[in-house]
Amino acid sequence: MSERGETLVELNKKDKRGAARHTDGKPGLRDRFRSGRGAIGRRWDSLPRPGRWGFGVFGVVLLYLLPNKWFYEYLGIPLGSLYIPFYTTKNDFASVLFYSTWIVLLALGLNIVVGYAGLLDLGFFGFFAVGAYVVALLTSPESKLLTEYNWLKSPWPWLVAVPIAVAMAMLSGVLLGWPTLRLRGDYLAIVTLGFAEMIRIVAKQQDWILNGDRGIPGVAHPPGSYSDGKAIFLFDPRPYYWLALTVIIMLVFLIRNLVRSRVGRAWVAIREDEDAAELMGVPVFRFKLWAFAMGAAVGGLSGALWAGQVTFVNSGTFSLENSILVLAAVLLGGAGNIGGAILGGFLVIFIPEWLRSVGDVFGLPESVTIGGTTYDVSATSLRFAFFGIALIVVMIFRPQGLWPNRRRAAEIEHRKKEMVVGE
Repeated sequence: MSERGETLVELNKKDKRGAARHTDGKPGLRDRFRSGRGAIGRRWDSLPRPGRWGFGVFGVVLLYLLPNKWFYEYLGIPLGSLYIPFYTTKNDFASVLFYSTWIVLLALGLNIVVGYAGLLDLGFFGFFAVGAYVVALLTSPESKLLTEYNWLKSPWPWLVAVPIAVAMAMLSGVLLGWPTLRLRGDYLAIVTLGFAEMIRIVAKQQDWILNGDRGIPGVAHPPGSYSDGKAIFLFDPRPYYWLALTVIIMLVFLIRNLVRSRVGRAWVAIREDEDAAELMGVPVFRFKLWAFAMGAAVGGLSGALWAGQVTFVNSGTFSLENSILVLAAVLLGGAGNIGGAILGGFLVIFIPEWLRSVGDVFGLPESVTIGGTTYDVSATSLRFAFFGIALIVVMIFRPQGLWPNRRRAAEIEHRKKEMVVGE
């Protein structure tokens, strides 16, 4: 035992790591990266508040300009005769950006549940389905609430339906969480997974309201028109992106203030040690239920925005893969950090779509013939395999995520040290 209380095993491991990282007296690549990242963080922390707000406003302006072709077509790197774009060329970039915004919204909602409260939720996409179906039922002229049961006299405006969709999603979160949040870990994950599958199967098989696989067409758009009377929210994906981006910015401020409040501190205490938090007087069940309800409300809001853009809702969208995709976004970006959830939600959509463009940029073959059999080896068909490999590599070498919460990253480092001592 050393003077600092370190065991011989810790000292031995530390010496080995030090020898590996400082060969010939030079710092290793990882050390240089960490020192550079730390220097950037210290410089950012040293900026006055007006300076930070200035950088923030500049970044927001860039995000609003991003879906315009005259802006994003200059985003790229010239490499000799090649030009590597930072935008998608196979699909419309503005559509990809909108698609990423509602995944970002889902990641922000799930980050409340997983990142802050520490509750493993594998069925978060079920709340997205609730929000989408509520908007479809209330705003579509093809809804059976109007055509068969006459429960509504006319379709409701989209703006009126959205708060109801959010409220219904929050209610479903409370109804799911009330009997199940006394479970922990894998058991809670199985229950939430069952909830999402139940929503999908009921929507697919029953016909009396949700119309089965035929779905509900004619969902209303968000309101608004130009001076010439043409609707703003119609075929152009840019207004939908700007609307969703505005909602994300407002939600970031809301979640940020909530996390810094007594509620957020209670969530962190529950995540770190639920039993200790309960012994210290924290009403654990109440705050877990609050986290579940808040996350469900955000998921329902995302579903409402999505339904207003696609104008058609059926059960085919609400598969288990999408729930896993949202969870992967939170873990990839960094659980417990708002910026990490936003980054992860964007990357899980953007990277697979951007990989479609790689074949055109580098002139890769679309197919190869081996033994008389033709195989599709295009970047489009293999993009999810490449993305999956990249995701595995990130999780192995950076399990805390690309942009982790500082407290969360410190917890993971502490667990690594405990594992080293136990070896």
